[in-house]
Amino acid sequence: MKSKKPSIPYIIWMVVFTMIPLVMIGITAFTDKQGNFSLEPFQKAFFYTDVFLKSFWIALLSTAISLLLAYPLAYLINRMKKSTQTTVIMLLMIPMWMNFLLRIYAWRTLLQHDGPLDTALSLLGIHGTYMGNTAAVVLGMVYEYLPFMVLPIYTVMGKIDNSLIEAAQDLGSNSFAVFRKVILPLSIPGVISGITMVFVPSASTFLVAQYLGGTDDIMIGDVIDKIFWTDQNTGAAISLILMIFIFIFLILMNFFGDEEAIA
Repeated sequence: MKSKKPSIPYIIWMVVFTMIPLVMIGITAFTDKQGNFSLEPFQKAFFYTDVFLKSFWIALLSTAISLLLAYPLAYLINRMKKSTQTTVIMLLMIPMWMNFLLRIYAWRTLLQHDGPLDTALSLLGIHGTYMGNTAAVVLGMVYEYLPFMVLPIYTVMGKIDNSLIEAAQDLGSNSFAVFRKVILPLSIPGVISGITMVFVPSASTFLVAQYLGGTDDIMIGDVIDKIFWTDQNTGAAISLILMIFIFIFLILMNFFGDEEAIA
């Protein structure tokens, strides 16, 4: 029988940094400021229904755009030489080595009035507002989380057996048919993983909307960040509701993944 001792540090880590904080959030969500049992925090949390819906809409839109950009990019990378693939993946990951907030500030500088983008487009006679709206928030989201969509799809595509593609070609399938009948179905697990890795942080993130969005683009993560300073009980209730929605989303993604594996 194998020793279970190597798993003890991981169990301790999970208990201290995952289970205990979750229990504390649950207790705080179901109590008032005096520590008595109360559902008032959840009543206050439902005042932010519009913010929840807005956050999920922005997260879904960001995830969809990331998928549209990432899938062909991952496909093209897999068709490159191995040395070129390594270089491209490295270039894709380099921005991730920079602090999250610094990357957001960089986009703020680019999109602000009289910034580089505004100045360049003004020379072409194009004038507009590029920051303080939903489009800027979605742009920031896509930029931040695109690598998390590309890498799973790229990894899964790289594991597709070339003999399957050659067999389809030998049977008379053209390039489009090979893609539709072989590559696309076999890459679905990577797509599902990428959707999960982008949607979950997009739905719960904060700061992006604060720095790039307008007054109507506040997201639920920003609400939680702000409200915890004055009302921890309501903040915990909102966090708990958000975790439940994300948990349901993860279950749905796993269900679709299992269905695809069975198929």
